[in-house]
Amino acid sequence: MIAETQPLTEITQKALRLLYQELGLVNTVRFLNQFTAGLGDYTAERQLAIENQTLEEALSEVYHYQAERSAQNSERDH
Repeated sequence: MIAETQPLTEITQKALRLLYQELGLVNTVRFLNQFTAGLGDYTAERQLAIENQTLEEALSEVYHYQAERSAQNSERDH
């Protein structure tokens, strides 16, 4: 059995339409975002953002983030 090939643009349009119908707009975008490389130089931007940060400050941010996540998860579970 030989299948007819379709133009890639047509396949992409059909695939996007199906994803949107099944997942909705937000989840379709989330799904597609995992395959994009993004823009810019993350490493250079991150280095600039943290170049003057001490270890204590970084750990403080991590602990604060974890506490917020824990509180959100606790609220969601109740």
